[in-house]
Amino acid sequence: MIPRLDYQGSVSPLVIAFLDALTARGFQGDVDKTYGGRLAMATDNSVYQVTPQAVLFPRDADDISHMLTLAQESRYRELSFSPRGGGTGTNGQSLSAGIIVDLSRYMNRILEINTEQGWVRVQAGVIKDQLNAALKPHGFFFSPDLSTSNRATIGGMVNTDASGQGSLVYGKTSDHVLGLKAVLENGEIIATEPLKGARLADKLALESREGDVYRTLYRIGRERRADIEATFPRLNRFLTGYDLKHLYDPSEDLLDVSRVLCGSEGSLGFIVEARLNITPIPRYRTLVNVKYDSFPSALRNAPFMVQAQALSVETVDSKVLNLAKADIIWHSVRSLIEEVPGKQMDGLNIVEFADLDEADHGAKVTELCRRIDALMARGEAGIIGYQVCDHLPSIEAIYAMRKKSVGLLGNADGRKKPVAFTEDTAVPPESLADFIMEFRALLDEHGLDYGMFGHVDAGVLHVRPALDLCDPEQEVMLRRISDRVVALTAKYGGLMWGEHGKGFRSEYGPAFFGELWQELQRVKGAFDPNNRLNPGKICTPFGSQAELVSVDGPKRGKYDRQIPLPVRTSYTRALDCNGNGLCFTFETDSPMCPSVKVSRDRRHSPKGRAGLMREWLRQLALQGFDPLAEEVALQSGGVRFKQIVDKVRNTWARSRGQYDFSHEVMEAMEGCLACKACTSQCPIKVDVPSFRSRFMQLYHSRYLRAPKDYFVGTVESYTPWMAKAPRMVNFFLEKEWMQKASEKVLGMVDVPLLSVPTLAESLHDNKARYFDLPGLERMSAEQRQKVVLIVQDPFTSYYDAPVVRDLVHLCDKLGYQPYLLPFKPNGKPQHVKGFLRGFARTAANTAQFLNKVARLGVPLIGVDPAMVLCYRDEYAKALGEARGEFKVWLPQEWLLTLPAPEVSTAADEPWYLFGHCTEKTALPASTQEWKQVFERFGARLEAVAVGCCGMAGTYGHDARHLEHSRAIYGLSWAEPLARLPKERCLATGYSCRSQVGRMEGEKLKHPLQALLERL
Repeated sequence: MIPRLDYQGSVSPLVIAFLDALTARGFQGDVDKTYGGRLAMATDNSVYQVTPQAVLFPRDADDISHMLTLAQESRYRELSFSPRGGGTGTNGQSLSAGIIVDLSRYMNRILEINTEQGWVRVQAGVIKDQLNAALKPHGFFFSPDLSTSNRATIGGMVNTDASGQGSLVYGKTSDHVLGLKAVLENGEIIATEPLKGARLADKLALESREGDVYRTLYRIGRERRADIEATFPRLNRFLTGYDLKHLYDPSEDLLDVSRVLCGSEGSLGFIVEARLNITPIPRYRTLVNVKYDSFPSALRNAPFMVQAQALSVETVDSKVLNLAKADIIWHSVRSLIEEVPGKQMDGLNIVEFADLDEADHGAKVTELCRRIDALMARGEAGIIGYQVCDHLPSIEAIYAMRKKSVGLLGNADGRKKPVAFTEDTAVPPESLADFIMEFRALLDEHGLDYGMFGHVDAGVLHVRPALDLCDPEQEVMLRRISDRVVALTAKYGGLMWGEHGKGFRSEYGPAFFGELWQELQRVKGAFDPNNRLNPGKICTPFGSQAELVSVDGPKRGKYDRQIPLPVRTSYTRALDCNGNGLCFTFETDSPMCPSVKVSRDRRHSPKGRAGLMREWLRQLALQGFDPLAEEVALQSGGVRFKQIVDKVRNTWARSRGQYDFSHEVMEAMEGCLACKACTSQCPIKVDVPSFRSRFMQLYHSRYLRAPKDYFVGTVESYTPWMAKAPRMVNFFLEKEWMQKASEKVLGMVDVPLLSVPTLAESLHDNKARYFDLPGLERMSAEQRQKVVLIVQDPFTSYYDAPVVRDLVHLCDKLGYQPYLLPFKPNGKPQHVKGFLRGFARTAANTAQFLNKVARLGVPLIGVDPAMVLCYRDEYAKALGEARGEFKVWLPQEWLLTLPAPEVSTAADEPWYLFGHCTEKTALPASTQEWKQVFERFGARLEAVAVGCCGMAGTYGHDARHLEHSRAIYGLSWAEPLARLPKERCLATGYSCRSQVGRMEGEKLKHPLQALLERL
């Protein structure tokens, strides 16, 4: 039995008093001081971990102003505040031991779009891709392009002065900021824009914090201009923290405070709104993907590509390419970056041209290709081939692969993982190749593996050495390498932080800025004299004794190393999460983690759940408890009376409010839909459903289960019995009082009705024969070639029997004799609810039966993707080699092995496929396979881009999840189903068809039913 975990971190009485006072004074946002909520904000995409005292989610600028105004009271003066957006920073910029203020949950509205003047006004929590989706119908986009664009917020982009691909043309975020709205440390709300003349004079005369800011910046801009020009290197990607270089224009006596706020990492004020200029979307885009025999060849050839007037030149090395090939993302780009026969591709330059004029665009592309052909003919530059791509969806697929490289590097095998701490060095592009050669020699000297990718056109390369930070010696090595890379970038006229900001690297600031360091301190002092906003980042106020944060700051490895190695290894898919945040994606048509999309609570994400699991395992270790030994005991041992008594006692204590950190973990796990999108969509392959089931099993060794767990977990046991009298069962289920009783007693709503007629009744014409092993064994091999075996699952066989019936008829029409296998429980519901002992028994029994049947050499076909894929994934994990070699085919996989049937005429009207999220992510080729099948049947199938439907097995029937289930459906399914003819819409998943039936009042067909119509 797992112990009770009463550690929940310490929240100071002062913070609690402040939060109570803030709420009493009308703070409209959310306040979270739970340990789980604070842990979700304790990490980002860096190596660091700092748990805040509390997390606030303001609804507007006034909330932030009220918060900071209250904090001016003398009793609260020691409190500090740090803004947070997407939480994707690689250097701990938004991590703080104070109070985190998350602007992404509510402050995410696009306020105004002015296409005539070419600008947009947005709140700080707007996501970059969200903004571009809104601008696209107007023919514009916000041009700074990040690898994290589907979860990075505009506020975060401003605070880090983010740039990315195409920065030679499009510049950094600060180059597009027309004005900002910010809240200062004392609660003043200011608006900034370039000012001169009388308007500037008015600001300089203000007797307020804003006036102090303007006077300080105006003096620095005028008096230190020459020093600034002499100190700051001329780099495209140049981040100083406080951008003194662009603060002041002496030719117009113009001051732009916005330029100092850009890149300030939340240390000067809370940026709440931004007015940004927008760029016309290029009408013509082309990628030239140039392949090289080595990475150094790609680096040295990059300036040649830039000279071709390209928008950008992006590079990746062989390590990143090989990781991409092992990821789901490669399916979308395989044909666009083909291997060169007989040659090894160890480097790739992605050269993009983007223009408004077609003739100019075509001339650039043609000229580059001519020059590449000439180099290849002479055997120069290490170029082994190239491909031209001007198909927009394909271009976006290639960039999706490139963007995912950030996360893919963290998916290396072994305990050493590539980590971000030297990942955005910037040097003059002409020096990049030589710099990288020295950089590589430095890493090779330490025997480290690493991957490299980046923006060679701007001299920025992302380098992530592989370290095991659970090893204290490796943490020392991180520091040593960091210091040497700082010196190396200085040698080549560059700097350590070319793109991702300072954060915990702020300690290097004084040496870099020299005499100008005190001016930066004066900037900090003007904005934040008491050092309360993201303290320790970038610099401290002039005259302050406060210290800067250090590269040696608290790291995740410090906590993870407290977990025994065997446990870390066993739970690697939780421990390996590097915080890249892809699970926070804005894209509603992405299957990735619907629970975080609808809740906007980071705990309900793969990253959040992995973080909670890490801490749970750590606390167990500190109490000397071995979860692996307990799992073995639970799998083999029986239940003793004392255990039941203890469970009752513990459950009673829970109902009385006794704290156990396990309850916070359980809350997050129960919010998971077990859709398994994270297992393939996450670049690290964080597998929440697997460790979720293990957690639930262990949790319920201490606490009693709710009745609904047994109702769901045993569904495959009682459903066949209920199906013997379906009309009587349905008679009661249709009664309102029964549904109410179900909700009150079991916590289940909308319990589905059984199929009437039953499957057996609907097959009265004997199209399907029931399984007869001796009879099949007596058949000749030639006879068995025309036999198929249909593997039943409880949901389609008993609740959606027409689908199985029509599969039988389809097989018959195609000239095959279908046999219906006897129903054998699959075990998926047991796994979802953490009945792992029962699941192991079920899986073993069913696998034994299916292996026996598979020896006939006859195809086994299952209908529901979630159930079929359980045989492939969960069975393999639970049984290992004992699973055997049997394979259950999905319908489209089997149909593709058959010759095309004869159909009368081709159909003009298309069908529309709404794919099952587990099927789309675990089998990325499934949609294309269905398209190919329909083509063979003379029909046209179009895939509809949707995420999760919100049902996910029994999740949507849980009364506690009903609101979220409906909201998830509304994110992506509701709109296309309202727009398209429902009679032409198809869904492969039983749960998807059930959700549509509940929400729309009519069920969708399965694709095989549409194919049957064609015959």
